[in-house]
Amino acid sequence: MNASAETPSAAAHEIEIRHCESLAEYETCVKLEKHIWGEHIAVPSAIFVVAHQTGGQIFGAFDGDRMVGMTLALAGTRGGKPFLHSHMTAVLPEYQNCGVGRRLKFFQRQDALKRDIRLIEWTFDPLELKNAHFNFVRLGAIARRYIPNCYGVTASPLHAGLPTDRLVAEWWLDSDRVINILAESPLPAAAGARTISLPADLGEVRTQNRESAARLQSETRDQFRKLLHQGFIATSVERRGETVDYILEPAASIAGLRLPEYRPEEFED
Repeated sequence: MNASAETPSAAAHEIEIRHCESLAEYETCVKLEKHIWGEHIAVPSAIFVVAHQTGGQIFGAFDGDRMVGMTLALAGTRGGKPFLHSHMTAVLPEYQNCGVGRRLKFFQRQDALKRDIRLIEWTFDPLELKNAHFNFVRLGAIARRYIPNCYGVTASPLHAGLPTDRLVAEWWLDSDRVINILAESPLPAAAGARTISLPADLGEVRTQNRESAARLQSETRDQFRKLLHQGFIATSVERRGETVDYILEPAASIAGLRLPEYRPEEFED
């Protein structure tokens, strides 16, 4: 979809991040979804109403009166403790790579901590390496769950006809790991890390060769599930020439992070 011809503000700091609380704003969020992703995977405004009424989050990023980004999160509990599932964060194409998405996540984190919520989760496609870099390197999230075909095969061109495999990002908001990464002072990786390598031009492979993309997805799924079951956790990605490597560290050795006990079989069919 073509980006809007309107010109963004010169500086990212001119963007205002705030709560959305009206039906009109929720409808604008839906329009934003459809503009960015199309009709197939957009959720209706009623879901925004439910999120607002049940302790979720709806935030908008505004350039003047124009909404240029949004975040929707749903409330949940696990083990008797509250967390938020961040279902989507969207930024208009012409405002991407300007820090708007990161500011939305910062605002989301601050709001959660004010409510004594320590964990935000979301799913992302492990083949979308730019998203992986943002989640791990820029925000400090980790991943220890891999869900094959999470949302089923969709008609959305964004999914290229592939199963919607997803990693589950866990963002432990007040951990030393996250605090240091947000301060751009990351803690060192643990010894004994493992890697999963993917071609750096994976985006082109997905659009030009579906068979190769499907093979890479299957191989990636097998590698992740094997290492996650062995107690490794995805913590970063690194560009190494023509490949991008996922870095997986031993669960008990991640600097600045103590995780609650986790049994992969509890989350699998």
